[in-house]
Amino acid sequence: MKKLQHGVSIGINRIDREFFLTLKATGKLTHEDYKIISPMIDSALEGVDEAHIKVFIDASEFEGWELRAAWDDFKLGLKHGREFTKVAIVGNKQWQKQITKIAGWFVAGDVRSFDNEMAGLEWLKE
Repeated sequence: MKKLQHGVSIGINRIDREFFLTLKATGKLTHEDYKIISPMIDSALEGVDEAHIKVFIDASEFEGWELRAAWDDFKLGLKHGREFTKVAIVGNKQWQKQITKIAGWFVAGDVRSFDNEMAGLEWLKE
């Protein structure tokens, strides 16, 4: 029997005065995943006095969302989108590039798609 891995790894980094949130999405996310993910992100961002956050998302192993999880992701974006100054999404699928355009509607900062990790990280550091 094949086990399907899915979920999100979350990292928090601070370099000088800049705050970085790193996410790695794997597999197809579910509503149950967001029950765990959302409070973790809320808690991580709660302690940030000046919310000027750069986000790095590794979506290279991401396969999408279940319908209810897509709604959960949308709500999370609405809740925190104004806090993000830059969002770099690294992925290798065409639909991920389209999602990047849609995400830009709900995020106050700039959202861009990259084919490789180094290009995304370099852009965030600019």
